[in-house]
Amino acid sequence: MFNDIGGLELVALVVLAVLIFGPDKLPKVIQDAARFIRKIRAFSESAKHDIRSELGPEFKDFEFEDLNPKTYLRKQLAENEDLKELKELRGSFDLKKEINEVADAVNGKEPSDAPGPAVPAAVNGSPGGGPDLLKKRDTPARDERPPFDSDAT
Repeated sequence: MFNDIGGLELVALVVLAVLIFGPDKLPKVIQDAARFIRKIRAFSESAKHDIRSELGPEFKDFEFEDLNPKTYLRKQLAENEDLKELKELRGSFDLKKEINEVADAVNGKEPSDAPGPAVPAAVNGSPGGGPDLLKKRDTPARDERPPFDSDAT
């Protein structure tokens, strides 16, 4: 429950508790808090027992921790052996190589030793055959006004 509290934080909490409750009342407050935690644990255990008894014998191996989505998925993936195809597909897919191929195609370079699909030859100065959108446009002359863009104003 409090696994991430360090030593300095624990000392600060103890000092704060002594300042708030005082050294006289502090043992009584700790006892009341411990009793409250025990009651909550007993209540949750009895609720779990009631739910298990109501579900019947077919759910006797049911664990409430399985309701956590991460735990449920981890358990299902560990039990399912039909995922060999998915693991093979995952191993054959190289994202870095695919990104490099796309970047080479955009920049108009030949793909570097990639056995993937061939990139079409440059048409009209661009790899895809359309206008080269990455190419820097010519700047207008000093007297020439840039085109008016009503959306930009």
